[in-house]
Amino acid sequence: MHVQFALFADAANVSQEGKLNILGVFDALHVGQLPSLHPRATFVVRLKAGPDDEGPHGVSLEWVNPVGDMLWSSRGELMVGAAPDGAEGIDVPLLAVVDLPLDRPGIYTMITAVDDLEAARTALHVNQALATTMPLAPPAPAGLVS
Repeated sequence: MHVQFALFADAANVSQEGKLNILGVFDALHVGQLPSLHPRATFVVRLKAGPDDEGPHGVSLEWVNPVGDMLWSSRGELMVGAAPDGAEGIDVPLLAVVDLPLDRPGIYTMITAVDDLEAARTALHVNQALATTMPLAPPAPAGLVS
């Protein structure tokens, strides 16, 4: 089994027909202050399973900050079904709705492992927006203006 792609999105789902729908893909965040938390991001992984991959597989995610500190991890099990007759494999979507703690600017990494082997590293660039001292609009004039 291998990762075809892994990405961050605003939302994702799998339709009744089995279609993977992804909305708002992003690879960078701009935050006003740090530390911060980006709530309810959807991490989407599409795995391709071959005929020999039928059965249970361990999957883990690790959220790592720019200096290599693991901020959280999660582990679960994924059950892969049999591929239809004549198919070389099946697509296995993995959707994880996660909160992303951000403690410093830089490149964060979501590490995806399948059966304890690293399968993908997905980067997320985090920039801290600088406060501006310039007003967005000119100041209102004093007195009555018609």
